[in-house]
Amino acid sequence: MIDHDQVRYVARLARLSLSDEEVQGLARDLSSILDWVKKLDELDVSGVEVTSHAVDLPTRLRDDQLQPSLAVDEALANAPEPLNDGFGVPKIIE
Repeated sequence: MIDHDQVRYVARLARLSLSDEEVQGLARDLSSILDWVKKLDELDVSGVEVTSHAVDLPTRLRDDQLQPSLAVDEALANAPEPLNDGFGVPKIIE
């Protein structure tokens, strides 16, 4: 069961501002989703062959080609918080 504190915690990490009604709705909806996922444990898959590694599909990759890129000043022109020669971003991992 997902409780309101867990929803608020994840929302804070994602920098989302949620109303109390949204927190209640998300807690209910996420709990319902997890209940459905848990139902998968009830399935008898003993006779089902694993296929995640048995599928042989060609990997389509393009050839690496050197192409000109933006100058640092041009790339950072619209950045809200440039940091040295890169993009400054808020810390999200505690």
